[in-house]
Amino acid sequence: MVKLSKSRALAMLAGCAALAACSSPDPVPYSGLASSSRLAPNLQDEDKRTPYRFASPVDWRTYNKLILDPVAVYRGADQQFDDLSEEDKNDLASYMQKTFAEKLRRSFIQTQTPAPGALRIKLTLTGAASTTMILGTLSHFDIAGGLYNSVQSVRGREGTLTGSVSYAVEIYDAPTNRLLTAFITKQYPNAMNITATMGSLGAAKVGIEKGADALVQQLTRRSESL
Repeated sequence: MVKLSKSRALAMLAGCAALAACSSPDPVPYSGLASSSRLAPNLQDEDKRTPYRFASPVDWRTYNKLILDPVAVYRGADQQFDDLSEEDKNDLASYMQKTFAEKLRRSFIQTQTPAPGALRIKLTLTGAASTTMILGTLSHFDIAGGLYNSVQSVRGREGTLTGSVSYAVEIYDAPTNRLLTAFITKQYPNAMNITATMGSLGAAKVGIEKGADALVQQLTRRSESL
């Protein structure tokens, strides 16, 4: 009985190790971005979602308007779209445009005029992973998968066989076109969010929603730097 228990424990550990290899790749400082040369490893990246960042001293309280550029799909050789179709990429880019616009307009006046007090935000979709259909959902019920995803949920990390989205955010002072801040981020659902595993792009879209909420929260902390 003890031997069986040990065997099961070893099997579960092996399963968790294998599942850890199923997460999507971490973003890179994509060379084709305008801000690429200014991006540096983010030493304050506690949740491991924003590995690269550039920031300059800014009084964010002086901004109450913004221009949101059309979301671009990154075409560089270091893109991380895996085998996503062009249709899926465009679907995610459209969803990102709509989601960020809706959430940002709650706190900022959206404009097309680069007047004083206006930010210009450029979003670039740089990578995405689709959810492995059926297996992504089943991995939450399997013993090893359930254990691994429970731990990842507490840590705020990525679940197994679940999709994600990676993108760049570049924020400029609209009148001068001076880069204020830029960062690369990877977003994904909570590891125990089973609903997000339904549909191949469901998890990536949840990641977009979480990323939009995070950006609004950062920009409205006017007294703090991004």
